[in-house]
Amino acid sequence: MAARSGTLRRYLVVRLLLVIPNVFVLLTMVFLLLRVAPGDPVSAALGGRLPPEELARRRAAGGYDDPILLQYWNYLSHVFRGDLGTTVSDNRPITNILVVNGAATLSLTVVAILVALAIGIPLGLLAARYRNSWLDVVIRIFGVLTYAAPVFFVGVVAIIIFTGTLGWLPSGQQASPIAQATVEPVTHIFLVDALIAGDTESFVDGVKHLIMPAFTLGLLITGVFIRLIRVNVAQTLRDDYVEAARARGIAERRVVFQHAFRNAMVPFVTVLGLQAALCLGGAILSETTFSWPGLGSQLVQYINARDYVAVQGIMTIYALVVVGVSLLIDFVNAFIDPRVRY
Repeated sequence: MAARSGTLRRYLVVRLLLVIPNVFVLLTMVFLLLRVAPGDPVSAALGGRLPPEELARRRAAGGYDDPILLQYWNYLSHVFRGDLGTTVSDNRPITNILVVNGAATLSLTVVAILVALAIGIPLGLLAARYRNSWLDVVIRIFGVLTYAAPVFFVGVVAIIIFTGTLGWLPSGQQASPIAQATVEPVTHIFLVDALIAGDTESFVDGVKHLIMPAFTLGLLITGVFIRLIRVNVAQTLRDDYVEAARARGIAERRVVFQHAFRNAMVPFVTVLGLQAALCLGGAILSETTFSWPGLGSQLVQYINARDYVAVQGIMTIYALVVVGVSLLIDFVNAFIDPRVRY
């Protein structure tokens, strides 16, 4: 037991140490990609709107006249101090964008993943249980279609059907203007804030606004979950210990859920974490389609405004989230499967 505990501890320490070069590489890539663009962020965002003297003053104040290595050092030092800068176009701290708009993206991503799990896991298990049957074929076709369908296309179709034709659901924002005005932002996650305020009507309104963007984004990764569960469970069902469980008279449903599915969890958890990070990228399209006030929609607005400081800050947030999710995946896998530690 002590040896296993020491192995797990050593594995976790190694993974934590590997985070340092990963973060360094990602931050360097973000910095260089934004510096490839011609000019400087101040001129790009405010050029033609301010006199040349004011532009020159703001460039100097932002350090954009400094040598590139000094700019790089200042960028890294500010990031590690938790200072991601201030936008040029609207003078808004990036940390404020992270708190306010990041909360909206987090709520959308979490619900989208829950939707994908609720659809993908049962269908994947059914496809594995009845593989090569007509049901398996239908589920696999559904998985391919959900994976291949563009998020914005599915979103537009959903808006046309459920908002324009049927009038069942609203098409944009986290909630109606009245609900947003009555609920005080505490966590900036609207549904949580509505619960804290005890405002049931606003909570229901927020749920209605969340349904379409969450289902649209969730369908983006449902196909991945279906295929992954089907392949791994079908492979596990052919193992010797599963055949032994069947020989002992264990019901097939129990064999599938308690034996095959449990041992197929390690690759599933790995892909689940990666798809959660992918959801953040997919959220850019879904947030733009549904006017959802998250990081993705803010990123698009700042790109259109050519506010490279804001773009750099938001991309830095995305990079750090990806590293954090990858680290969490390694930790969970180490606890699920002892073989990962060696």
